[in-house]
Amino acid sequence: MKNIDLHPSVIGRAVSKDGEHFSNHQIFIEPEQEWEQFGCEDPRVTKLERKYYTFYTALSTYPLKAEGIRVGVAVSKDLEKVQERHLVTPFNAKAMTLFPKRIKGKLAAILSVNTDNPPSEIAIRYFDKPEDIWNNKKWDAWYKKLPKHTLPLKRNNSDQVEVGATPLYTKDGWLLIYSHITNYFSPERNFGIEAVLLDLNNPQKIIGRTKYPLIIPEEVYEHYGHVQNIVFPTGVLLNKGVLDIYYGASDTTICKASLQLKDLLSVLTGKMKPPVTRFEGNPILSPIAEHQWEARDVFNPAAIELDNSIHLLYRAMSPNNTSVFGYAKTKDGQNITQRDTEPVYVPREDFEQKKSHPTGNSGCEDPRLSRIGNRIYMCYTAYNGIQPPRVAITSISVADFRNKKWNWDTPITISANNIDDKDACILPERINGSYMILHRIASHICADFSTTLNFTPGQVDTCIEIFGPRKGMWDSLKVGIASPPHKTKDGWLLLYHGVGDDHGYRVGAALLDLKDPTHIIGRTALPIFEPETSYEKEGEINNVVFPCGSVVRKNKLFIYYGAADKTVGVATTSLSNILKMVR
Repeated sequence: MKNIDLHPSVIGRAVSKDGEHFSNHQIFIEPEQEWEQFGCEDPRVTKLERKYYTFYTALSTYPLKAEGIRVGVAVSKDLEKVQERHLVTPFNAKAMTLFPKRIKGKLAAILSVNTDNPPSEIAIRYFDKPEDIWNNKKWDAWYKKLPKHTLPLKRNNSDQVEVGATPLYTKDGWLLIYSHITNYFSPERNFGIEAVLLDLNNPQKIIGRTKYPLIIPEEVYEHYGHVQNIVFPTGVLLNKGVLDIYYGASDTTICKASLQLKDLLSVLTGKMKPPVTRFEGNPILSPIAEHQWEARDVFNPAAIELDNSIHLLYRAMSPNNTSVFGYAKTKDGQNITQRDTEPVYVPREDFEQKKSHPTGNSGCEDPRLSRIGNRIYMCYTAYNGIQPPRVAITSISVADFRNKKWNWDTPITISANNIDDKDACILPERINGSYMILHRIASHICADFSTTLNFTPGQVDTCIEIFGPRKGMWDSLKVGIASPPHKTKDGWLLLYHGVGDDHGYRVGAALLDLKDPTHIIGRTALPIFEPETSYEKEGEINNVVFPCGSVVRKNKLFIYYGAADKTVGVATTSLSNILKMVR
């Protein structure tokens, strides 16, 4: 080896009984040959026919060049001592591993080709015997026909894909966890961990794949390290139906994430039932041309249950784009039994009365209701067309609400001046002696606390971040709360809306800690529902589902939402099923 003062990478070995706590750390593979003299990196290991094959990235040049970054393999009988090692690929490649079973009598490998000389590809090769794995002539012949061997996993030409872990055999197909990196050639590149299911007999045939990443950088240890904002999978284990994914975080630490294998397979095979069911009678509320105040649009309803009926306050818009709130009631949660002919709440303060063009947007928008004691508090977005939208709060006694005596308190705006602030509610219980206010500033869901319900103008100015968008996922641009959270034995269940790169509005769920709701226990990787029907895809704003209210009856969750900013729909789901998705 050349005498250069470097510290080349080595491959370590450690053991664990529980898959989380590791001990007996020692070096397993270190540079010995000229073709690996500057480092051995990123191992993938497969046990096949009583031998362990550990494939790794072998670095032979410094400074690093594509042609000097290739795949090596170490063969071991016991995973304690290497009996032989070989240079595998004569061309630029990384992240190779063997399938743990022969396929139609042949050894099969999957690898990432041209990773440092893009465009990269994930490809498959078959071997008659182990010695063919390091046969250069056969590799050269295979490489000349590379397009025949690749998997079409990149969504765009700017993407990078790399093999993650050794494929896992399931009855439905070979499960491959892999790295999908968007905008790879840009400073805005996004690392994600995805999954694809391959046919058992022909792994070049894709049965199904994830639409969004399973994991992206979210935690501090994934954001900061030697190389920032990286999650990179290299191993999986199956333990009693739970899939454990081992990955590198920011090229600094090794981490583990877990999920139910059956849930992932149901997504990949298309067998997963939709988490929510839309009411066949949707939309349950539509504009009424004879009522000027709601002639254009009705949408984004708040909901609260009193006296075995569910009461809706919905946003209604007139032809001159002034928003007010209308009232409707349902006893069974789906069929409307009463609807007022006049609005129950209208703009009355300077911060919500029209100050712009006569047909410019203004008024009271997107209400949320929380019952605290004998009063009902309503947070809503106030907008006068000139100043940024702000959160306003008012309240009414339960008795007056029940009797439809709309004696609302004078509203105040609690948002800081000149800050765009929306999507707010009050948690219905004190948290450590204070009331928690959830709201959205810019693209993030935030929290502020108040020791009293006697609010003062502009008092919400701290903004403790709860969570924000996730790059590369369905909620990549912005998030905001949907309905006020529901208290469950597992935590506060929060429905939220997310906007993706396609600018569509979808709905997800998060579980917040009971004692400290600023702490997230879990968050859905996939939306629980998204625009699918014509009334959700076409309207004032296309491709929108936007809940502001939800009600729990026994184990049934009723979700009331605005559809395409035009009508109101309702969807139902099992509360326990949603909790399983976020625990």
